[in-house]
Amino acid sequence: MKKIFKTLLMSIAVLLPTNSYAEADTLDIDKISAALKSRVTHGDAVGVIVGIIDNDRKYIISAGQVSKPNGAAPNEQSLFEIGSITKTFTGILLADMVLKGEVKLDDPAEMYLPEGVTLPTYEGKKITLLNLATHTSALPRMPENFTPKDMTNPYADYTVQNMYDYLSAHKLTRTIGDVAAYSNLGAGLLGHIMALKAGLSYEETVKQRILTPLGMHDTSITISDQQKPRFTTGHDAAGEPTPYWDLPTLAGAGALRSNIHDMMLYLSANMGRNKTPLTPALEFSHKTRHSFGVLGMEIGLHWVTKSDSDKTVVWHNGGTGGYRTFTGFDQKNNRGVVVLSNSNDNSDAIGWAVLNNDIATIVAEAPKVILSKGKIAELVGEGLTR
Repeated sequence: MKKIFKTLLMSIAVLLPTNSYAEADTLDIDKISAALKSRVTHGDAVGVIVGIIDNDRKYIISAGQVSKPNGAAPNEQSLFEIGSITKTFTGILLADMVLKGEVKLDDPAEMYLPEGVTLPTYEGKKITLLNLATHTSALPRMPENFTPKDMTNPYADYTVQNMYDYLSAHKLTRTIGDVAAYSNLGAGLLGHIMALKAGLSYEETVKQRILTPLGMHDTSITISDQQKPRFTTGHDAAGEPTPYWDLPTLAGAGALRSNIHDMMLYLSANMGRNKTPLTPALEFSHKTRHSFGVLGMEIGLHWVTKSDSDKTVVWHNGGTGGYRTFTGFDQKNNRGVVVLSNSNDNSDAIGWAVLNNDIATIVAEAPKVILSKGKIAELVGEGLTR
């Protein structure tokens, strides 16, 4: 479990391009389509669908299958787990509540928890809502009492009481607000607090405050009977089908499911292409508030921002046991992308390749067959005797 999330964080820190961005010229959609197909044929992808906004143009490109061995290609309605992209919804919830005067960023998070539940302090300093949203709470990535009974659905049996017990007993080892260190616990706790403040479940809070205003009617945690036939199958690193993940307690860290239709609405709204009553909260959530460990990279309310001389990209990725996802946008050059994959394929690489218009970097090639001298001699011998 810890290895999975170490990999996710490494993708944030390592997969960013270090060279200058390519010119924001028109994307070659045929090349992108061919690259995606190559990843299915020669790489790790099972199924992948990519939504792109490029100036005034929108594209949706898919390849592969919704499930092995003979599934259909993913389409606009195919549902995927979006993993940690859920954190950006949690950040927007916080932004919305701040702008409506319901909470303040510097409020101690503990004040919104039930009586008797405490949060650790460090040298008298308390964890704030902003600390939870920027990974500066000094809380660990995962709580030490996270001991899944089923590693294929690891969050399913972690209860709210487990979280409360851990937080009330935990001792911090570093200064709050100093270093940004990725914490699924902190993000899940923030989502939990937002739900408590709203007096609703996390899912219903997101629905009322974000999904309904943006018209995202197919995004949810609970999958209805009508949605089940459209829910793709996730595949593990070996390409084998794997169970879905349920996150009842830490939902704000990664529980949402969605499709490319809804995620394109989300992307468009975050890019400011269509103004809604939620626009001020979206913009507020993007605003950077702390460095994020790599030169030129900062974090807002869970949204990560990567800046260089000619671009500023706001983005986040996600991953569960059988899915990898990415979304990001470059507002200056009016380009954005969503990548949904039902396998352990590198969705980050696809997303950055689109944003940078550097599609050659994501083309997968057939493995080269290298024959030993002995095998060559064997084949030559066979040829001589035929």
